[in-house]
Amino acid sequence: MLIPVFAVLAVFYADSIKAGEPRELYRWLSLTAFILVAAGDGLDGYLARKYGETRLGSFLDPLCDKVMMLVGLIILSQVSWSKEGWAIPVWYVVMVVARDVSITLGCIFILMTGKRLQVNPCGLAKSTTFVQLFTLGWVMLKVFPFSPLIPTVVAAVFTLWSSWFYVRESLRQLQPH
Repeated sequence: MLIPVFAVLAVFYADSIKAGEPRELYRWLSLTAFILVAAGDGLDGYLARKYGETRLGSFLDPLCDKVMMLVGLIILSQVSWSKEGWAIPVWYVVMVVARDVSITLGCIFILMTGKRLQVNPCGLAKSTTFVQLFTLGWVMLKVFPFSPLIPTVVAAVFTLWSSWFYVRESLRQLQPH
């Protein structure tokens, strides 16, 4: 429920910069909302491992993760958090969306072939998520003088690498046993 709060505050902050009167309170509230969403996700994952995961939770958790990440990437690629164009490059957002769509289509294809889909989260996927979150944090914390392009390129390498992993995993699952 805090994801829209983050998005609205992020846009308000960008608008205040555009108006020439940066309202840092909007930035800090936006960042706080994002951190609370991420912390809640971490707590939810911990509780699911400790007390057992429900079917609904196993569906909603990754969905909420993707919504949080995509909203953050889309918002912070469309609005600048400085007069110098402090934003995530659009090409990176396109890359992440293409990766997520291809993973979803691959899962659907595996299920349509009558095979049982095996979801095997790996360290690479978790590392990719971490680097993507780091990139969002870099923009929100305004780590001057280093451009958001630096963490974005690192995140792009991880995103491409994990894409290759998922392609290989899908092909493995489609092989006859």
